[in-house]
Amino acid sequence: MIAVHNMSKLYGEFVALDRLSFDVQRGEKIVVLGPSGSGKSTLIRTFNRIEPHDSGSILIDGKVINDKTSLTELRCMVGMVFQNYNLFPHLSVLDNCTLAPQLVRNVPRKDAQEMAHNFLKQVGIPEQANKYPIQLSGGQQQRVAIARALCMQPEVMLFDEPTAALDPEAITGVVSIMDTLAEQGITTLCVTHEMAFSRRIADKIIFMDQGRILEITPPEQFFTTPQTERANNFLNQMIRY
Repeated sequence: MIAVHNMSKLYGEFVALDRLSFDVQRGEKIVVLGPSGSGKSTLIRTFNRIEPHDSGSILIDGKVINDKTSLTELRCMVGMVFQNYNLFPHLSVLDNCTLAPQLVRNVPRKDAQEMAHNFLKQVGIPEQANKYPIQLSGGQQQRVAIARALCMQPEVMLFDEPTAALDPEAITGVVSIMDTLAEQGITTLCVTHEMAFSRRIADKIIFMDQGRILEITPPEQFFTTPQTERANNFLNQMIRY
């Protein structure tokens, strides 16, 4: 579903992503781990060109992603759930979910609302449709953000710290939602600092440091027998924390 080859991202002379290469299969759940500043969020943002890459190549579903790519088409294909949810505070939950399908995909309002209700049901909050974001808990807002992204019917979902500030019950809900997305064939990439969540959700772990990928391994291997000393030190620090 995603093919990255020798891809780099620069900020002036600073190398944020340094010649990364890896593949992601359709329906896989990938968790990106690493210390702060390692390039995790920058990496997933290259997939919808919030952060355009400077060299190398990115292909999503066989399509080359570059400066000639239609951002509208790309962001219909690649959905994103931000750490702070970024819901429109002046719109109801239902309107948050139906706005983009109507404006971007030209979906009739009635059809967009029906789709939104279905996705709100899928993420477990159908009764919140007429409320506003300020009336919801953090976990509920997270679910609205996921439903809103799903209303664009993406093939890939990007999650940037989806469990930040959520309680354990809400985290379990996010795990369940990601499992459901994978069953539907949606590929997910998730940046997080939550070790237990990573172990539960991931098909593969990508471990990064200083803009480079040091390991790509199944979660059990990463958490029990990491391949690099840097990953081992990282895990020891997280356990002490």
